[in-house]
Amino acid sequence: MTNIIEVKDLKYKYNEADATYTLNGVSFHVKQGEWLSIIGHNGSGKSTTVRLIDGLLEAESGDIVIAGDKLTVDNVWEKRHQIGMVFQNPDNQFVGATVEDDVAFGLENQGIPLEEMQERVHQALELVGMSDFKKREPARLSGGQKQRVAIAGVVALRPNIIILDEATSMLDPEGRLDLIRTVKDIKDHYDMTVISITHDLDEVALSDRVIVMKEGEVESVSRPEELFMRKDLQALDLNQPFTADLADQLRHKGLEVPDRYFTEEELEETLWELLSNK
Repeated sequence: MTNIIEVKDLKYKYNEADATYTLNGVSFHVKQGEWLSIIGHNGSGKSTTVRLIDGLLEAESGDIVIAGDKLTVDNVWEKRHQIGMVFQNPDNQFVGATVEDDVAFGLENQGIPLEEMQERVHQALELVGMSDFKKREPARLSGGQKQRVAIAGVVALRPNIIILDEATSMLDPEGRLDLIRTVKDIKDHYDMTVISITHDLDEVALSDRVIVMKEGEVESVSRPEELFMRKDLQALDLNQPFTADLADQLRHKGLEVPDRYFTEEELEETLWELLSNK
């Protein structure tokens, strides 16, 4: 699997007078087609990192390579066409009078022919389950519906990479999980790469790898199941997953539950085996 993004020794600070760097020597890679989550405390450098990747900020030093090309001031607009960003507050992204107008806005700016534009808008709204709302005003939608429209607007542009910058943080738990599963389906449908800035465990659990950032540096890179076995999750701004907490309680009660991370289905199967062998 090839790397679609390579970040090499990035350094950045918002003010030259600052004594410390917001990012200090950050390096990592993102593989084509994978879901990479980035977690860490507020101020750890998560959002700054993805804004540098999208060309919204310019690093003081270091390199960003996207699809084999080093990001420069000369190609930043071209590279932005390969990346779609969904932010925490979708209201800041709406420009159209109706849902379908809003999804079409980016396509119009790119000069996509009318017939193709209409087809892309239709497909994008179908994928996020918002076709029945295409004539609605975005302002009259719920929080979850607004985020779906924001994602549809990104998907219609057919980027290679989607960046979710805490895009589910304003939703309730059920809405978050529903939206994450929708993004997962879209990712698989188009073989897109997803980078997710998040505090949500369900979002982390769906990812292929997780980067932990701390004080402007990469603290660790691991698989979700490895991360969930760490004993310092609260210090990373994460709660212990329900299954990990339950498995700990079962061990304390004398059940020989293996010391590893379980999905709910895996833990259920393990319990059936343990109880049936008694």
